[in-house]
Amino acid sequence: MEETPPGQRPQPQPAHASPPFPAAPFTPPPRVFSPALAARGTPSPGSGPGHAPAHLSTPPGPPVFSSPLRPAAVPFRATPASPHPVPFAAAGGGYSSSSSASASQPTSLAPHFLNGAATPHGDLAPAPSPLQGDGLDNPYVQFSANKVLKQKKLLNAPSLGFGALVSPGKEVAPGPEVVERDPRRCLNCGAYVNLYCDVLIASGQWQCIICKKLNSSEGEFVVSSKQDLLHWPELASTTVDYVQVGNRRPGFVPVSDSRVSGPIFILIDECLDEAHLQHLQGSLHAFVDSLPPTAKIGIITYGRTVSVYDFSEGAAVSADVLPGNKSPTHESLKGLIYGTGVYLSPIHASLPVAHTIFSSLRPYQLNVPEVSRDRCLGAAVEVALGIIQGPSVELSRGIIKRSGGNCRILVCAGGPCTFGPGSVPHSVKHPNYAYLEKTAMKSMESLGHEAQRHSTVIDIFCAGQCPVRVPVLQPLAKCSGGVLLLHDDFGEAFGVNLQRASTRAAGSHGLFEIRCSDNMLVTQVIGPGEEASPDSHETFKHDSSFCIQIHSVEETQSFSVSMETKGDIKSDFVFFQFAVHYSNMYQAEITRVITMRLQTVDGLSAYLASVQEDVASVIIGKRTVLRARTASDAIDMRLSIDERVKDIAFKFGNQAPKSKLYRFPKELASLPECLFHLKRGPLLGSIIGHEDERSVLRNLFLNASFDLSLRMLAPQCIMHREGGTFEELPAYDLVMQSNAAVILDHGTDIFIWLVCYS
Repeated sequence: MEETPPGQRPQPQPAHASPPFPAAPFTPPPRVFSPALAARGTPSPGSGPGHAPAHLSTPPGPPVFSSPLRPAAVPFRATPASPHPVPFAAAGGGYSSSSSASASQPTSLAPHFLNGAATPHGDLAPAPSPLQGDGLDNPYVQFSANKVLKQKKLLNAPSLGFGALVSPGKEVAPGPEVVERDPRRCLNCGAYVNLYCDVLIASGQWQCIICKKLNSSEGEFVVSSKQDLLHWPELASTTVDYVQVGNRRPGFVPVSDSRVSGPIFILIDECLDEAHLQHLQGSLHAFVDSLPPTAKIGIITYGRTVSVYDFSEGAAVSADVLPGNKSPTHESLKGLIYGTGVYLSPIHASLPVAHTIFSSLRPYQLNVPEVSRDRCLGAAVEVALGIIQGPSVELSRGIIKRSGGNCRILVCAGGPCTFGPGSVPHSVKHPNYAYLEKTAMKSMESLGHEAQRHSTVIDIFCAGQCPVRVPVLQPLAKCSGGVLLLHDDFGEAFGVNLQRASTRAAGSHGLFEIRCSDNMLVTQVIGPGEEASPDSHETFKHDSSFCIQIHSVEETQSFSVSMETKGDIKSDFVFFQFAVHYSNMYQAEITRVITMRLQTVDGLSAYLASVQEDVASVIIGKRTVLRARTASDAIDMRLSIDERVKDIAFKFGNQAPKSKLYRFPKELASLPECLFHLKRGPLLGSIIGHEDERSVLRNLFLNASFDLSLRMLAPQCIMHREGGTFEELPAYDLVMQSNAAVILDHGTDIFIWLVCYS
């Protein structure tokens, strides 16, 4: 993805970036001090038995996955003193649901106020510690403004809007406080107890910040001193992790303290030309060499048929072949599962066989254009899922008796699915192409949901020059919790991303809950999930939460949450609570609760001064890109950006004297520039050649973390001067001078301007 400058100017060279009782002796609440947790709570980011070293030299590959070549950090700490590995900057289509390196971090906290609302009782808990403040420096949540405007009309103005970017799975150092017990929740609305709740220390009752109802603590919060309440992490910190180490799922046998490693199925396109196949073979050889000895792999190739390779034949290459024009029958899958063949085998026993299989692959022989070759990708995925969901899946140091279990399917594709389930016609000029494409998308979406139900993530890696019909393949990856990526070829960057995919840390069975006080309501959520059905989570009598089902919980994700108010706000504070519940890779149940409050203001100037322009830009960008589903939609969205800027000036700016024009608010000076970059950049612009590429970038952007989203929206320009110094400059073409190298970081790619002297 590069843009060629006109004339004889030096040509930019794209390089991939690595890119919160009585009055008797007080007993503090239990914390996590178990030796097992302590032992695994402090892994080193770059060392240890699970560390996978880089097997490819340069380039290191784009930052599509988090922490590619290191073991994932344990997502909870043994004690508050346990270190937590610092996450790498990384990448994240996008989901939207509707009902009725950051420059945006605040440099100072808002004034501190008394805990909760009015406190008429003399025995209520004290205000939060000044170190906690209102949680505006919380690493998991960033609001578009650090204060809330009381006037409904302006707060709800769609041109600017109000919202937050939430990264519930993000890992930071030091991590949040951890307690090994179930959280206390409001019996009326389901909100979690937190540091902003009013607590009656004589009776132990606590008042919910969302519905204002009193709840019993069953005597737990009855203490002799108000300060004793601060010993409970949930009453002292904006972010708390509740951990249930014992697995409560039926069918599980307890596993060891080590990370659970599930099987990996590699699906390989048989329809590749010789040059592409040679690159792919090199990447696959390096990939299996990078896997740990206990990892289980399976190999499937697909074209007009599905070939499932058998590891039991030793040096001989053997495969069972199934037809690709239809879904596999129950009898055919039963024959594979209960037969004598071995289709999933640990690396330590099958590495030579895997190398032999890769070396035996042959290029496509027929004289047929790439786009017209038959590929039964859908049937191949169904076969892989059937084998993974076999009667039992053996895991390292434990057996999982239910279907799936932290499994991955890695698809290496060189073209679209044009044969069998989920297929589209070879040509987009087919008279019924639109209808058949929609049918194929529904089929792939259903298959992705089936994979997700069985804890299997499908990552699709495409390479080459053949269009892959991204709108059809994207639902398969998205609904399973995986990603779809495009590459120029099957070379080094492709191989690195394969390695990153196999080691990517991810939680499963995630549920994301959002609760707001004072008639605030969630109007739209954009991110890697879908609205949860009522029977998928616990409900309460007056539960007003907005719930999202997350297919794969990862630290590189974020949700864009847009909010409005039902009426003018009367209170001095508005409370927000975000909770995510998921199972981590160690099969522990994690509930992360983040509670924040924002001060409300009457004055427009105070509100505008609190606006975080970068965060607001990213939220606006995601809301705009979500609607750009096609090339024609993108043109409409570019026009809408101009209207948005005008409306912000009209509603929030001042009218120039003796003129009908309005000055844009000086407090939002950088917002128009970010929106300008959005308008002309790869997300909405036309600087990338094919719609497949733009579609993939949009889907990455909709799910990406704040840091990556900001870079994709507004690139960062850095100049390298003599002496090894770097200087950040505006992202204008004027910085391309003849005496310095210029680096443009666009999130998924880096462009380097190197001076060429004639």
